[in-house]
Amino acid sequence: MLSGDISELTRELKRRGARRVALQFPEGLKRKASGYAAGLREAGFDVMVSGDPCYGACDLALDTLADADVLVHLGHTPVDNQDRVIFIPYSVDFDVTILKKALPLLKEKTVGLVTTVQHVHLVPAMEEFLRSQGIDARVAEGRGRTPCRGQVLGCSFTAAKDTGADEILYVGTGLFHPIGIALSTKKRVVALDPLSGIASEVSGETLLRRRFAVIEKAKAATSTGIILSTKSGQARKELAERLAALSPGAVIVTMKEVSPDELTNLGFGCYVNTACPRLAYDDQVRFPVPVLSPQEFEIVCGKRSWDDYTVDEIP
Repeated sequence: MLSGDISELTRELKRRGARRVALQFPEGLKRKASGYAAGLREAGFDVMVSGDPCYGACDLALDTLADADVLVHLGHTPVDNQDRVIFIPYSVDFDVTILKKALPLLKEKTVGLVTTVQHVHLVPAMEEFLRSQGIDARVAEGRGRTPCRGQVLGCSFTAAKDTGADEILYVGTGLFHPIGIALSTKKRVVALDPLSGIASEVSGETLLRRRFAVIEKAKAATSTGIILSTKSGQARKELAERLAALSPGAVIVTMKEVSPDELTNLGFGCYVNTACPRLAYDDQVRFPVPVLSPQEFEIVCGKRSWDDYTVDEIP
């Protein structure tokens, strides 16, 4: 759909009776905004574009709906129900035979197959290729925040846990997803970047060592800010309230954008992140004080043991 053909989108907008349309793009696709806006204007729609940062379907520009009939969010599938939002995923193709690069690393004949939204359209072809190589590829059905077969998010590894396989093959770029899968499933994970052809076994041990150090540092904090996101798909109010009740020095702090400067200005000794789970794991080096996941704060408060460590996910 992101190839520039807006005919399907135009038909859907007309079916809904929309005249005023807001467009939202994640950071990597923002350069497509002007082309989409021009095409929709030519089709007779009034168009506005959200210029705010966007990190996923959990970060919708719902404020634009005060002036638009429909928000068109490009690049992702929905993580919750939104009546006035149209989601248009972004597909990235590759030759599925690149999966042969991962074969020498696979130890099991039954393998769980997972990928990101950009590649879920290729899941049937990947299944077929793996089976042609003697691999019993297991793919979980979509549900919840990951509606497509085999789809994982940085905040949800359900598709990996639901395969029932003892080994997982992750096909996608980056290491955060496969590390999260390894920690979430406690299974062996092989990651294949389908664009570079680089395959590797992934372990969460390095991340665990870093997180252990952060937890130990957080134990010295006398005040704690429990971050409660105001973003549409990240607001976990019940979780934030439960965590705040664990410590007399904990206070809920509402935030839309979690930035190092804002955390410094607020002045808490540590923070607990109930917004996007990746903030604590990916961005710790940017933050002035420890930023814990909910499960890590439970360890600090003595409500969970280190042996019961698990990564944060949004169900």
